[in-house]
Amino acid sequence: MILKILLIAGVIAFVYFMFIKKPSVRDERDGTKAPPKVDDMVECCVCGVYAPLKDSILSSGKYYCSKECLYKGE
Repeated sequence: MILKILLIAGVIAFVYFMFIKKPSVRDERDGTKAPPKVDDMVECCVCGVYAPLKDSILSSGKYYCSKECLYKGE
């Protein structure tokens, strides 16, 4: 009877740790948590809003947050 309970508890623990619990983000070198990845931000030369570099528009060496600001700045 006790063997059946231990076996069932083991199966439940295995399923929980393998499929349900999400692993935390760890740095592989020293086991500490890695900082969240942050995109570089640039300032729009027209309105001054900071936008992610990947979403901003580069024209004539200046960054713009949107097409509207691009048209205003030219």
